[in-house]
Amino acid sequence: MSSIIQIRYNTENMNNKKIEWILRIAVAGEFIGHGMFALQGKTSWFVYFKPFGIVDPQTIVTLLTLVGTIDLLLALLVLIRPIRIAVLWMAIWGLFTAMLRWPLGPDPVWDFVERWANWGAPLALLLLIGWPRSFREWLR
Repeated sequence: MSSIIQIRYNTENMNNKKIEWILRIAVAGEFIGHGMFALQGKTSWFVYFKPFGIVDPQTIVTLLTLVGTIDLLLALLVLIRPIRIAVLWMAIWGLFTAMLRWPLGPDPVWDFVERWANWGAPLALLLLIGWPRSFREWLR
């Protein structure tokens, strides 16, 4: 009987690793794509800075460059070693950027709904790798 339990445990562990890698690749892809758009200074995103009083195009491009660089670094990190605090930030950032469409921005609610995976995938990854029980675990 214990060998059956061991086989089942190994199978579940293998499946969890596969799911983890699928989520890691999905989250990295999201942050690579958005990071590259930000580095290119995507002009259609300029409107999302207006609610914060940022309207100067040069300032927006500078901020997009910073955000794009951070997005690419986070994408690389989640592929190499998903550190919990970084994955939590990715979920929070994904939710914030979805909310830039609606309710903070000018887009309809469906633009927000369409982006639920932007925060849901990092959150699912965080839950899969384990919610930390101590401050130190946030850094692992």
